[in-house]
Amino acid sequence: LWHSDSSFRPIPAKFSLLSARIVNPKGGNTEFADMRAAYDALDDETKTEIDDMICEHSLMYSRGSLGFLDYTDEEKEMFKPVLQRLVRTHPVHGRKSLYLSSHAGAIRGMSMPEALLLLRDLTEHATQPEFVYVHKWTVHDLVMWDNRQTVHR
Repeated sequence: LWHSDSSFRPIPAKFSLLSARIVNPKGGNTEFADMRAAYDALDDETKTEIDDMICEHSLMYSRGSLGFLDYTDEEKEMFKPVLQRLVRTHPVHGRKSLYLSSHAGAIRGMSMPEALLLLRDLTEHATQPEFVYVHKWTVHDLVMWDNRQTVHR
């Protein structure tokens, strides 16, 4: 699932890294989608519509989409949704980007069907080939990325 690491935490991960120690001879690539370019490619009407939207992110949303639906009361409390802006401005260079993740499962002020359709549409837009880099691993590769403006799978 396309995601940004720890977007379900009140303070999500800024950066992540992966290092290849053993490489699978078939498959195992990692894809990264540029949420800055995806945002830039949206039409002005869509940008205006989504600019102030607030999403709810929870590990239960992403796991639920895979069929994991039975949570204890303790897990429900531990994974209760946190709020994240759908459009974020990078604190260093000021560039706007989408903040999408499979952990996003609701948008404040929208019905669940509307929110899920919008999130799906935005994710489909943002993960088109022109916004995606596919890393084909070799032993000892090290890849680091900014979770604030990238999703991966």
